[in-house]
Amino acid sequence: MSRYTGPSCKKCTKVSQKLFLKGTKCHTNCQVDKAQRAEKEKRFSSGGRPNKMSDYGKHLREKQIARLTAQVTEAQFKRFFAKASKDKGQTGAALFRFLEVRLDNIVRRLGFAVSLKAARQLVNHGHICVNGRCLSIPSAMLKPGDEIYINPAKPKTGETALVKQGLEHAEKTTHRPSFLAWDSGAKKGKLVRWPDRAESSINADEQLIVEFYSK
Repeated sequence: MSRYTGPSCKKCTKVSQKLFLKGTKCHTNCQVDKAQRAEKEKRFSSGGRPNKMSDYGKHLREKQIARLTAQVTEAQFKRFFAKASKDKGQTGAALFRFLEVRLDNIVRRLGFAVSLKAARQLVNHGHICVNGRCLSIPSAMLKPGDEIYINPAKPKTGETALVKQGLEHAEKTTHRPSFLAWDSGAKKGKLVRWPDRAESSINADEQLIVEFYSK
């Protein structure tokens, strides 16, 4: 499967929106902020207006924002959408819910890592367990009741700079959403319920995404 290995900032500048792919680093020296300031200065000096985006471009942009934020391939995103379209509820809300409960994203939101990329690295290298079983598939979907914690066979993982930074950031910013329970003593998290749409970490218009795939 193809995997993007270039700069994360290029994904943000591609859709002209901050996707926070680098965690805390996105709050300083952001390329999107620089590009937006440069564009405003250019329009101010020239007296021009921003280019109007077509309807197709608007739909495509929202889909790209969701896909790039979740850091999944086009094929993976289509599979998530196909699964969401079979859900009894609204397709867009189901899509964002399924993307939110992926293992790598839950690891990030619990605070084991400050970014999705770092969380995926932990999962890929076998540092994360779910319900007593070590999982190395970042896109694995969790369900309410699942417990997530560091692999007991690799106790030094919790002492690494990557995990310590993530946990400190989560404590300082109250980063954990209410659909997750956290045991600070055992450093263990639990998915207590399905996340609501408002709790999603994806800042995109799901209705435009549904319309994009409906055409």
